[in-house]
Amino acid sequence: MRIPVALAALFFLVMLGSHAWPVATPPPPPPAVSFVEAEPVQLRRGEPERRRVGKLLYLGGWALTSNDPRFGGISGMHVEGESVTAVSDSGWLIRFPLPRRAQVRAGIEMLGGSGSDKADRDIEALVVHGESAWVSLERRNAVIRFDRARWRPVAAAKPKAMERWRGNRGGEAMVRLADGRFIIFSEGSGGISDAVMFAGDPAVLGTKATKMRYRPPEGYRITDAAVTPDGRLLFLNRRLSLLQGGFLTKLTLGPVPETRISGLIEGEEIAALRRPLVSDNMEALSVTQEGGRTILWMASDNNYNSVQRTLLLKFLLEG
Repeated sequence: MRIPVALAALFFLVMLGSHAWPVATPPPPPPAVSFVEAEPVQLRRGEPERRRVGKLLYLGGWALTSNDPRFGGISGMHVEGESVTAVSDSGWLIRFPLPRRAQVRAGIEMLGGSGSDKADRDIEALVVHGESAWVSLERRNAVIRFDRARWRPVAAAKPKAMERWRGNRGGEAMVRLADGRFIIFSEGSGGISDAVMFAGDPAVLGTKATKMRYRPPEGYRITDAAVTPDGRLLFLNRRLSLLQGGFLTKLTLGPVPETRISGLIEGEEIAALRRPLVSDNMEALSVTQEGGRTILWMASDNNYNSVQRTLLLKFLLEG
């Protein structure tokens, strides 16, 4: 989700000490070849030995920039092997290799099924399983399933259980459980927010749905979620606080809830990122395995402005 304009403007005033009104200009055309530049970042600048935060061990990270103006706004991500597949809240499908080098080539295209209206392109969550991928459209309260071979839509629905989620407080996070069930989380407006557990594919109209609730850490809102290899739920939560230096991130970990009406989903805090640790508007989460170890990947949404960064961070989940 994009940060509200007034709040973001106030944030940038504080951070920059000055403010100039943006000039409305058409975006430049994309380049013939898109590249992503990767600059390594430390967990805490000036302290390269600092690696631990909560129950996470920092394995490395990068600040990503591109010659392509479409790059950025990352709101959902899937890491698989040596590749990153991401979606933006402007409807772009962004694919690039993990930045093992300073520069890698990227593929960026409008995701099939996205329209010209912002509400048709506001993708906030991505789930990939096998040859299929699902995205959640926040403002439409809709779910689309894609064939990954060609990235063309093959099924879509606006689930009735999500129809009352308002405006840009809609489907912000989505997970697929090992047994094929899905959970979609509303971002909400603070405090306990709505969630829905689907008995199967949420992109198929009529799939049985059970309304539930999610409790984030106090003052935070969920921005993404993932499933760990042992079947637990990992939650990415964000807060914007001018008094505490900008964007704050908390990761929580909890069990899959029982399927019952109004079941409450919540987790236990395992790590918190805030300045002076590396931090930004963290909105995307992915889990992989390396040698039996659980790896967490996080990416930030730079809101397509020059004072925020697109970060890609890698952590080991200990224990």
